[in-house]
This record gives sequence, structure tokens and C-alpha cells, in this order.
Amino acid sequence: MIAIGLALLGAVIGGFTARKRGGNRKDIAQYATGYGMAFLVVGMIATVILDRMLSV
Repeated sequence: MIAIGLALLGAVIGGFTARKRGGNRKDIAQYATGYGMAFLVVGMIATVILDRMLSV
């Protein structure tokens, strides 16, 4: 659940970043995808760490 939330947050941040920099639709889509995947990886790592800490 954490990973999905962070992936969506990353996509939104990436889209707004590309729009702020004056990108067209393809740029916005590419930034949203890139940021979404990066945040997804962070979310997966956070999920594993939390799972290991809470299942002691």
C-alpha cells in the first residue's frame, strides 16, 4: 500500500515538474513515469523495512 501511494505521489510530482519546466504532453508523461517508478522503488524498500521491523 505504501508503494502504490508513493508511486502515485511521484507521478503527480513528476507531472507538475515537467509542466513547470514548460514541457509538452510527452514530456509530462515521461516525467510522471520516471518519478513514479523512482518513488515506487523507494516505497518498496520502505515496505520491506517496515515489515521486518514490525514482525519481530
